[in-house]
Amino acid sequence: MLRVRKKEARCPMNERIKRPNYTEEFKKDAIRLVEENGYSCTEVSQRLGIPSSNVSRWVRLSRSEKMELNESGMTFKDLEAENRRLKKENQRLQMEREILKKATAFFAKESS
Repeated sequence: MLRVRKKEARCPMNERIKRPNYTEEFKKDAIRLVEENGYSCTEVSQRLGIPSSNVSRWVRLSRSEKMELNESGMTFKDLEAENRRLKKENQRLQMEREILKKATAFFAKESS
């Protein structure tokens, strides 16, 4: 005889908590409240109903991005994107150069 167990309620500690996703515009507005209007991170978090650690992290990241400006006026993220683009271009140009070398050798043999 088979026993059929009832599906027991799961322990609430095992359930995953869904974290809210905040839009970039929302984050920028919170940062603006702290930096431009002079509110503290705690005040902003209470007014918006979000954890203060989120606001603190957003402000800290924003400030670090602004400080990462180098003499060319580009942020670190911009420099990384430019570096990726230049690497791809360099790879393409090397491939084209190899093709031209082979073509030159081929036509040099034919003309002889």
